Amino acid sequence: MEHTNNTMARTLFLMALVSTIVVVTQGRGHHKGGYGRHMTAQNVTYDGKSMFINGRRELLFSGSIHYPRSTPDMWPVLLDNARRGGINVIQTYVFWNAHEPIQGQFNFEGNYDLVKFIKLVQEFGMFVTLRVGPFIQAEWNHGGLPYWLREVPDIIFRSDNEPYKQHMQAFVTKIVQMMKDEKLFAPQGGPIILAQIENEYNHIQLAYEEKGVSYVQWAANMAVALDVGVPWVMCKQRDAPDPVINACNGRHCGDTFSGPNKPYKPAIWTENWTAQYRVHGDPPSQRSAEDIAFSIARFFSKGGNLVNYYMYHGGTNFGRTSSAFTTTRYYDEAPLDEYGLQREPKWSHLRDVHKAVLLCRKAILGGDPNVEKLNEFHEIRTFEKLGTNLCAAFITNNHTTDAATINFRGTNYFLPAHSISVLPDCKTLVYNTQSIVSQHNSRNYERSPIANNFQWEMFNEAIPTTKKMDMYQNIPAELYSLLKDTTDYAWYTTSFELAPEDLPIKPGVLPILRIMSLGHTMVTFVNGDLVGSAHGTHEEKSFDFQRPVQLRVGTNYISILAGTVGLPDSGAYMEHRYAGPKSISIIALNTGTRDITTNMWGHRVGLRGEGMKVFSDEGSLKAKWKPLSPVPRPLSWYRTRFVTPEGTGPVAIRMTGMGKGMMWINGKNIGRHWMSFLSPLGKPTQSEFHIPRSFLNPQDNLLVIFEEEPLAPVQVEILNVNRDTICSFIVENDPANVNSWVSRRGNFHSIVPYIGPQASLMCAPGKKIMTVEFASFGNPSGYCGEYILGTCNVVATKQIVEQECLGKETCSVALNRAVFNQNAADPCPEILVKTLAIQVRCS
Repeated sequence: MEHTNNTMARTLFLMALVSTIVVVTQGRGHHKGGYGRHMTAQNVTYDGKSMFINGRRELLFSGSIHYPRSTPDMWPVLLDNARRGGINVIQTYVFWNAHEPIQGQFNFEGNYDLVKFIKLVQEFGMFVTLRVGPFIQAEWNHGGLPYWLREVPDIIFRSDNEPYKQHMQAFVTKIVQMMKDEKLFAPQGGPIILAQIENEYNHIQLAYEEKGVSYVQWAANMAVALDVGVPWVMCKQRDAPDPVINACNGRHCGDTFSGPNKPYKPAIWTENWTAQYRVHGDPPSQRSAEDIAFSIARFFSKGGNLVNYYMYHGGTNFGRTSSAFTTTRYYDEAPLDEYGLQREPKWSHLRDVHKAVLLCRKAILGGDPNVEKLNEFHEIRTFEKLGTNLCAAFITNNHTTDAATINFRGTNYFLPAHSISVLPDCKTLVYNTQSIVSQHNSRNYERSPIANNFQWEMFNEAIPTTKKMDMYQNIPAELYSLLKDTTDYAWYTTSFELAPEDLPIKPGVLPILRIMSLGHTMVTFVNGDLVGSAHGTHEEKSFDFQRPVQLRVGTNYISILAGTVGLPDSGAYMEHRYAGPKSISIIALNTGTRDITTNMWGHRVGLRGEGMKVFSDEGSLKAKWKPLSPVPRPLSWYRTRFVTPEGTGPVAIRMTGMGKGMMWINGKNIGRHWMSFLSPLGKPTQSEFHIPRSFLNPQDNLLVIFEEEPLAPVQVEILNVNRDTICSFIVENDPANVNSWVSRRGNFHSIVPYIGPQASLMCAPGKKIMTVEFASFGNPSGYCGEYILGTCNVVATKQIVEQECLGKETCSVALNRAVFNQNAADPCPEILVKTLAIQVRCS
């Protein structure tokens, strides 16, 4: 059977290669949305060098944007920013548990409208890679698998297991048929040029032994048999069966990828991580624009064909959609930040590397590759067609700290440490990965003048005893199976009797309540009084809770609010993960330790406020709200109303002074806050939370917060978000901007009168430069938003910049010493290479 499957797959592969090439048809008319070029790819094939789209070899720059992590009104802005950033492919997962939360009941509405999203991508003139999965990981709740799948009898996830394969195939088939019905695959004139089955399976394959091997083969054959007309890929799957393409994930696939597993497959990079996703307790995470640009130039210089940024826009894990311990904000350090604003210089420096590589396109795809290794750290890679002027070179300095001057064909080229210089004609330096000549910016959170006149009210959750609980059993129930992913919270209650002789005799000695928990969080009460809270971490979900407690003679009640912070999203045998209280005992009693694990426990799923939907306008009327208490209580609901902030830009809420819980705006859950889980820097991992404009009413809005800890929202504030502080930091020996050149019909030439470094500034659409906040030519230092003067500064710099830039949407200032010195003597000749730093404010 295995040999038969391989033969079938190989035959399908050969048929794809010899299929007739259809002439490219890229309609340039505007769609009803008026967004731009409508892309049509009627034929997609590949060989060992590249993918062919409509018979033409392509270099593909892709960006991951996940439709559920933003809102439909944000999609056009995100896609337009991606297109302008040089992206020509959008990659997205398909989120099974979002689309089928209850078995057989599907949801493709709102920000889950997959078809609308893909059609919009096409309207913006870009292609699509559809990562069907259906396991996706993605730091998404349960890795995208619906909870009900755990309850299918005898199921084993992601293995050669009949129940799992049956449900997986049914969902994949449904999605594929939906795409076919909407004519979204390339042979139908749609934008989907690649599809992915499974996701990073090599990580866990060994755990399933021979059933892992057979599962990979089955998944590939199942996908290919669906006859979508475009290639399938498997990322991080070294043994991806033909004709499926194995692809790389990582930060430096130009060096870490062993390559396609067959010579007739192209090199594809499905995830170039633009930063690191964050979990609660993490400090800030960054990956520099310079390092990402290096990885891009490196990959294409070594024959890579498609690179995808994961993420290009991360967005927001609204509601309860994040995986275990993952923050509500997702990949905020991507080229487009959580709010969809361009993070500079990452967005523009990567836009420029795309342009530099595209200037080399004909040479890369039509020339012969050659590599000249000069030493351990330095090499020159060329693509050249002898007898023609077709030639491109990538000069690499891979030393992490030392710059180098490298001679290439009689010319010396200076390369900073860890950088690649791009020469599209093997002569002209148009781009260096370490030299940022594009603009920088700084994100501003500004308190809304009109939205913060809060009048808070509160409503407290009752602390239950053993009476009137929904379910009773001898031991505490396992938390995942109790909640069924319908809420984060469940109550566990029990009671026990103490005689006078049970209590400690020695004054000042208290019994200790000890709870061993498999995770994730808990808040504990004894006789209705708060004892304390505890939680695990992303790395270690389990924890041990121990607190001294006041007990009394007679009946004592223990009430535990156990919680999850998302379901797991990775690893083998996910269906066997567990959470919740495991063992409970009272230690240091006069009569010894009392184990109350088997003491008969009552259970209740969810909070009273959740059941009443107090976060909605209608539901909030059911609760008895009262003014804030001078002494906040744990497990409190808070509500207020606020005026819609001025302007049309992004909005956020800053949760200063709060602990852990959730937030709702007009009934929509904007995610979890966890301000009390501090990073090693002593700060919360996330303090501001995105409120999409589409969640707001025209004037008046309901804000509801559930807070687990005894804290009140007296410091909470509504903020406007912008990146109106823009900057440039240019050194005299930087190259000119890559947009100074074009290559048309094999003719490479400059298109600007001045070839040299210049500071370029551009406000967001509809805004102009209103203030020059800093300008110095000399040796300034710092970063955008925090520049400082050095020992050398040409006094006329600010006046020159104001003359060039004030009142304009965009401006450029050339680094011309004669202009800055105003034909006078150099005020600091000892500084041989000077720097120009500019900071302006748009409005």
